Amino acid sequence: MEALIPVVNKLQDVFNTVGADIIQLPQIAVVGTQSSGKSSVLESLVGRDLLPRGTGIVTRRPLILQLVHVDIENETERLSGNNKGISDEPIHLKIFSPHVVNLTLVDLPGITKVPVGDQPKDIEVQIRDLILKHISNPNCIILAVTAANTDMATSEALKVAREVDPDGRRTLAVVTKLDLMDAGTDAMDVLMGRVIPVKLGLIGVVNRSQLDINNRKSVADSIRDEYVFLQKKYPSLANRNGTKYLAKTLNRLLMHHIRDCLPELKTRINVLAAQYQSLLSSYGEPVEDQSATLLQLITKFASEYCNTIEGTAKYIETAELCGGARICYIFHETFGRTLESVDPLGGLSTIDILTAIRNATGPRPSLFVPEVSFELLVKKQVKRLEEPSLRCVELVHEEMQRIIQHCSNYSTQELQRFPKLHEAIVEVVTSLLRKRLPVTNEMVHNLVAIELAYINTKHPDFADACGVLNNNIEEQRRNRMRELPAAVPRDKVKEAACSGGEQDGAGTWRGMLKKGEDAPGSGPGSPLKGAINLLDVPVPVARKLSSREQRDCEVIERLIKSYFLIVRKNIQDSVPKAVMHFLVNHVKDSLQSELVGQLYKSGLLNDLLTESEDMAQRRKESADMLQALQRASQVIAEIRETHLW
Repeated sequence: MEALIPVVNKLQDVFNTVGADIIQLPQIAVVGTQSSGKSSVLESLVGRDLLPRGTGIVTRRPLILQLVHVDIENETERLSGNNKGISDEPIHLKIFSPHVVNLTLVDLPGITKVPVGDQPKDIEVQIRDLILKHISNPNCIILAVTAANTDMATSEALKVAREVDPDGRRTLAVVTKLDLMDAGTDAMDVLMGRVIPVKLGLIGVVNRSQLDINNRKSVADSIRDEYVFLQKKYPSLANRNGTKYLAKTLNRLLMHHIRDCLPELKTRINVLAAQYQSLLSSYGEPVEDQSATLLQLITKFASEYCNTIEGTAKYIETAELCGGARICYIFHETFGRTLESVDPLGGLSTIDILTAIRNATGPRPSLFVPEVSFELLVKKQVKRLEEPSLRCVELVHEEMQRIIQHCSNYSTQELQRFPKLHEAIVEVVTSLLRKRLPVTNEMVHNLVAIELAYINTKHPDFADACGVLNNNIEEQRRNRMRELPAAVPRDKVKEAACSGGEQDGAGTWRGMLKKGEDAPGSGPGSPLKGAINLLDVPVPVARKLSSREQRDCEVIERLIKSYFLIVRKNIQDSVPKAVMHFLVNHVKDSLQSELVGQLYKSGLLNDLLTESEDMAQRRKESADMLQALQRASQVIAEIRETHLW
């Protein structure tokens, strides 16, 4: 075990460089209430006066003692102030002496309940949080200090230790001020572990009193007096108590604890070393050949951009769709579903269709449904496909813009070294995308315009639909003829079918004339006596359609729906192809040459390859940390080679 001590000292030096926040090396944290004798215990272990003394709260910053001298109280006030506040930034103190054992101890502020003077109101909470921060480390041995002249059952030190170490596997209790107990009492039951059992044991010590300190009584004299006191008061327990026994016990516990923690520490060191190596690599080496470096970065960005679209990028996003996968989703999910949700007859009412039919016939009543009305209405519906098609282009453009940021964050971290180069690349790619957007929009607009330019009623799918529709109409006509009375002559049936009603009925022009007593031009007063002014007759907003009107509207609706579905299918297929050709593939194919043409210029090299201000500092810090971790790994390897593990 003694052979492990110098190696552990090396390891401790390394971890002091690395920092306790990164790797938590086994250590001993001293916990206790104010004036419980913590500082006296530490001075006894060190063998010299080195800690500040006084009333109230004296230890106001963690003191990491590696058993080198500064004015400790002045250093405390530099960060903690002079108002008895505390700070969590530790003081590191290393002491070399032939009279000490190898220990690393952390002296923490004493537990207090009530703020005094101008202390912060939450001083109790601050101290408690600071203590828990250190003793929560599973590699920490807790040295719980309690004065013998207080009730052990109410020990604040043991109470806070149990919060993080309920099993007591890493808690050692120290009972101070054995010589200050009331007359007629002793600490025999406490030292025997009958009051509060602690797995690592309880050790009693005798501190120097304030009078001893004022009289400059040395620590060595105090330890001799302590030995005499223990031999006299507790002869059977003297060899298992006292400062010397405490030091040896702490040394033994710490060495065993370090040895048990080494496998986990080795794994942690290896992981951290790999992380810092990767980080250092991302910072890169200082630039020597600017031209080669610039060309390399441009080529790598262009390659990663294209790979992200193709789905072969090194860094694949797992939280959301990105790059080519998202473009595919836009084409087949977003755009496809949007088109499918467009109602072929949306925005068209029966009256709209009937009005279009009438307007297409002009002043002459038609015997058949005019084809012009169908073209007029179907074009209006096809035009509605243009807006979602242009929105598809916009979504793909936005995604290709997002790919720039994705490559900057994950794929080409080297660009973070050169913020001006990064900005220039973003500007070039953004400009290229911006130039391709109107070209792609124009093509998509033309795709819809092409469909509007020629309504192909001879389209195979549409012809089939018309054939089925004609068969249905003919079948309906036969059914109506069968329903007519047998006495009606066939020529009358045909006449009724063509005109849509009786010629002498109230709905015909002859019927309208019969409403007057006299025919037009009769009578003595006026040539138009008895005639009806048609302009004075109100046009009904809604009325019941005749059977022929209903049939004509149904025919137009079916034709519009049939042809609209054909066009929608064409648009759903052709728009993604146009977007891929005019936007996505064009950017992929021309990105490398565009970046080189815009940025690979001798006059821009110095400006583009200027590192960020803190990059050199971060590179140095990462290199120092990596070096420290490598030294720690070597020390652990040395322990293994010497069979000390």
